[in-house]
Amino acid sequence: MTSDWWAGLPQGQVSHLPDVDPELLRVALDPLPPTAPAVVHYRPAEVGRIGDLMAALLDELDAVALALFPRWLPGAEHLDGGGALSVAAVRALAARVAARSRHFGPFLADLAERALRRPHIVVGPAVPAAHRPADPPPRVFRSRFPAEVRAAGLARVIAQAYGRDGCVLLVTLPDLGPEAERTVVAAAEWLVRHGHFTVWLAGAPLRHADRVRPVPVAVPAGLAALDDPGGRIPDNVGRVGPVLLAWPPIAGVPRGDSAAEQALERALAPHPWARGRRWNQTYEWHPLGEAYRLDLFWPAEGLAVEVDGPEHRGRIAFANDRRRDVRLQLRGLDVLRFTNEQVLSDVPTVVDGIRRLLALRRAGGTHPHGDETP
Repeated sequence: MTSDWWAGLPQGQVSHLPDVDPELLRVALDPLPPTAPAVVHYRPAEVGRIGDLMAALLDELDAVALALFPRWLPGAEHLDGGGALSVAAVRALAARVAARSRHFGPFLADLAERALRRPHIVVGPAVPAAHRPADPPPRVFRSRFPAEVRAAGLARVIAQAYGRDGCVLLVTLPDLGPEAERTVVAAAEWLVRHGHFTVWLAGAPLRHADRVRPVPVAVPAGLAALDDPGGRIPDNVGRVGPVLLAWPPIAGVPRGDSAAEQALERALAPHPWARGRRWNQTYEWHPLGEAYRLDLFWPAEGLAVEVDGPEHRGRIAFANDRRRDVRLQLRGLDVLRFTNEQVLSDVPTVVDGIRRLLALRRAGGTHPHGDETP
């Protein structure tokens, strides 16, 4: 079922993907297939001048690279804190990596130092806003390099974090006026030329930038069937929050862009009964079957826990979640779903629900398909 449908999409250029919902592409690329490029999803909040758009986008990509550290710098996982010795060590490590790769050494060293020094956000049980102390302004470390160097460096770093040869920016196009549409296309062309990104534009049609080549997409039929505008869904589905940038999770750890996953991991870590959990693992029950990425999984017990952010409120994502849950349950798994808001507002209740169901699964014996997950 896992045909390389993305392989027909051009690399190293800007392409328009007409007649396919960007949400369907996001679902089809989760989990990120082993042979696909690293795909970062971008939804422009607003489109003004091209300089402002590029500055905002590069800042977003910079945040992705910082969140993926130390995945793109092997050996840096042993370093901690922003002390002088750690900073010197991480800069030396970055210089050695750059010397035997296509990375620009000064940029990589600067990025590694900023990643090591970046402030870590601690998210615990939510406190009512009226009783919450004011947060101190975060300390911001900005890159000192020009935009062209940043674009090329960030593309390489993000691709390396996933062990891929290239990085794709999948842009969800809003309905734009003539000037804004031309601005987005010009920004995409700039990223291709200077950053060696591939850019796929999907969503609204292109009416004013006719130099971008349209490329048809043949998503597997089983997934394409999710795009059924006549399907029955709850009234509150379809309103997706304003997420600017999203990137694939790294297997083994909570998502870098999910405060809820990180809060849940911190809440589970002290409990011996929570051992055996795996974050963001791919569940494959058959070589020809569809693979599923599970947010949190206890393979021996057959318990999957999904932490749903705003991207799950879309029409296609909602339909896919229901289909996934049924198929996983038919394989003997239990599936618990919590929203980000549930986790962040009352993590003890979420943890207690997981504990209770784990205890029931353990009382019933080992999950018969527990050895199918790598």
